Amino acid sequence: MSISRRTMLAGGAGGVALALTTGRVWAQGQALDTAYVNAMLWTGQGTPTLSAMGISGGRIAAIGAAAVKAQITRGTRIVDLGGAFVMPGFIDSHTHFLIGSDLLTQPNLRDAKSPQQFTQIVGEAARALKPGQWVQGGSWDAELWGGELPDRSWIDPVTPDTPVAVQRLDLHMLALNSVALKLAGIDRDTPEVPGGVIVRDKDGNPTGILKDAAMDLVKRAIPAPTDADREVAVRNGIAHGLSKGITQVHTTELDWMTHDALCRLRTKGEPDMRFYSFLPLQDWAKVKALVDAEGRGDDWLRWGGLKLQYDGSLGSRTAMFYQPYDDAPGSSGMPLHKRADVQQWVNDADAAGLHVTIHSIGDQANDEALDIFAATAAKNGARDRRFRIEHAQHLSPTAIARFAKQQVIAAMQPYHAIDDGRWAVQRVGTERLKGTYAFKSLLDAGAKVAFGSDWPVAPLDPLTGVAAAVLRQTTDGANPGGWLPEQKLSVSEALRAYTATNAFAGFQDDRLGRIAPGMLADFVVMDANLFAIDPVKIGATTILKTIVNGVERFNA
Repeated sequence: MSISRRTMLAGGAGGVALALTTGRVWAQGQALDTAYVNAMLWTGQGTPTLSAMGISGGRIAAIGAAAVKAQITRGTRIVDLGGAFVMPGFIDSHTHFLIGSDLLTQPNLRDAKSPQQFTQIVGEAARALKPGQWVQGGSWDAELWGGELPDRSWIDPVTPDTPVAVQRLDLHMLALNSVALKLAGIDRDTPEVPGGVIVRDKDGNPTGILKDAAMDLVKRAIPAPTDADREVAVRNGIAHGLSKGITQVHTTELDWMTHDALCRLRTKGEPDMRFYSFLPLQDWAKVKALVDAEGRGDDWLRWGGLKLQYDGSLGSRTAMFYQPYDDAPGSSGMPLHKRADVQQWVNDADAAGLHVTIHSIGDQANDEALDIFAATAAKNGARDRRFRIEHAQHLSPTAIARFAKQQVIAAMQPYHAIDDGRWAVQRVGTERLKGTYAFKSLLDAGAKVAFGSDWPVAPLDPLTGVAAAVLRQTTDGANPGGWLPEQKLSVSEALRAYTATNAFAGFQDDRLGRIAPGMLADFVVMDANLFAIDPVKIGATTILKTIVNGVERFNA
């Protein structure tokens, strides 16, 4: 599904045109709709100063007390912020938005710290369902109880008739009960799936754990929600994101479900939050046809980005490394697609003028993604393509400089560092940690680092991410001075990665990510100056207002 061409202007190969949604074009000296005064304003550079900001027609029209005062008329609404901190709206460069939105109303296993608690939560969820419904949700983390993966025997007694398929927090594993295995047709005779793993016991019977591509076996058996269900879920997710100061997210999906739901919402009006929709790289021809027919959307919902998942995850031991895992010496991870296929897809998509990003976590996966991008750029010629690598999590000694040299954006998630930092050394040892979550090294090399959450793998909360990047204190409290502390960022570096760099990573740096006259009026108001408080308090800062396109979409 797509939006009618009449509602937007088509953009060029690298960006999009501005939407005709406000009815007015910003011009200097124009009367203000709203004036925000007594604001401790951080424009995206320099230091915060007490200032004022004027909004007109969904855009920033004036900065500074004198300029704002000169444009105030009798119809201007004046908002005295009383010294509250104001900064550009947060952009989250990596979310699984529909999945995360669904989880807001599904059982949460994130706090299950033992197999017994895992069983209890699943059983309670099953008892609340109608016959035939599935227990989904999840976000379980086996590391919280020592690393043993869930087994169907844990939950079969409390779910004798209810199918269960709950996700590991990284979205790279599913835990199933026997009912779900039967409905999916998975048994000891089911062959292995390329790019996936069916975990089996010593007798060859499935334990209930499916990894990566093997998860598709059961996903086909789960009844699909209705369009209306998905729209309600996305609306819930939008409200949640706005409450965290987020004004735009990039939806880095491997299917079209989120995109289609967002298109339906867009036809009904503004969705309150902006979206940049990435679609499967393998569908590049379909996306190219959409762009040719209808452009790239508008500044509320844009498309033209493509994503491929090249390897798995560290937690699932499916991220692709040169050397085997220290705690699983028989495995070094795996690619989820043949390299030759990926190279062809990237070549074709890039030649079509589309925007490509690749999920790579292991050191070998990152090197190969960089190789693929280099070969494509050499083949298709110079242009402003803004290739991205999602996660860029474990980098070889030569990879960091290559990000800068090749102008590839590292789209990273700082919360993962403080989460994985509890146990990553068990997977890859001390030596390979030197290139892990290398935020500072990448920036110092001249690379662009964009920040996101990977929601629901991590909280949809940029302030938590900023605190993680600045402090790098692991969630178990074991690293008060920071895990790999040489990779800590300053507050301004972390904030730019959540604002201006994310705007650049989405081809919107000409109108988002900074506070300046002519920019779209997306900003957030908080109760504390992030530059003045102890960094340990950043995560506890309260979002007071979230403004998108000049309209207050959240007000505490």
